[in-house]
Amino acid sequence: MLAEIANRCEAVEECYEFLLAYAAQGLPTDKGSKSGGQVREFLTRAVKALTGLAEICAMVIKEEDLQPADKYSAFVAVLDRDARDSLAAIELVLAQPAISSQLIDNLNASIHLRALLTDLFLLGEIVRKQEKSAGQIVTSEGE
Repeated sequence: MLAEIANRCEAVEECYEFLLAYAAQGLPTDKGSKSGGQVREFLTRAVKALTGLAEICAMVIKEEDLQPADKYSAFVAVLDRDARDSLAAIELVLAQPAISSQLIDNLNASIHLRALLTDLFLLGEIVRKQEKSAGQIVTSEGE
């Protein structure tokens, strides 16, 4: 489950990196260019990654008995709000007939997306530490 969370965080981070580059291209539409063809793919992957992310995190807290559980649960509530707000913005962009660089630049500037990314950076770091700790435990048991 930790790997699932890490993969979802990575998908959103990759999308954001792509969106930064897309915004800089000055494209009037997503039609007719290679990156224009990819922008909807990246956004759709981000939607899939964010959908249910908080629920998976809540399950991991229980399954891994992460402590202090109340602190983890409080953060998951923040993550859930930020993910839902970001999903609303991303899905609005996806609903547009044309996705310009300016539209993506405005999405990138959204405080909701920025808050979500900060949440994911924090979560990603915690997950990497948890995976590393789990790997060390497995290694020492196997020796």
